This record gives sequence, structure tokens and C-alpha cells, in this order.
Amino acid sequence: MTDQDPVYNEYTGKPLAEGGPVFEAARLGLEPPRFCGHCARRMIVQIVPDGWVARCSRHGEIDSKSRER
Repeated sequence: MTDQDPVYNEYTGKPLAEGGPVFEAARLGLEPPRFCGHCARRMIVQIVPDGWVARCSRHGEIDSKSRER
């Protein structure tokens, strides 16, 4: 990714530069992302017993464990 590449909101699919609301469930870490933060494509999301896994066809997989603080 270069400096000019846009970054997208993973919950709405809109560019972060546009702002917009952050849902409370997302803020609390209860909602999995639905859109890829790199390309805004809709991701395949699977809920698993200990969290979630989200896959972008272009940018790969992320999971809830990678987002733990």
C-alpha cells in the first residue's frame, strides 16, 4: 500500500476521510468487520466459538485474536 491509497472503514466500507459513525458494538469489539480496510470489498465473515474470522478475496484473512489488546 502506498501513501496515496485510501483507507476504508471496516464497518461501513466508506473512506475514513469521510468520517462517519463508529457503531458501539464495533467500538466494544463485539462486531466483526464487514469490509476490507484496504479495498472496501465485502468480506466473508465466519463467527467461531472464540471470536470471528474475516476473509478478503484480495488481502487475506484477519481474526478476532489478531485484534485483541
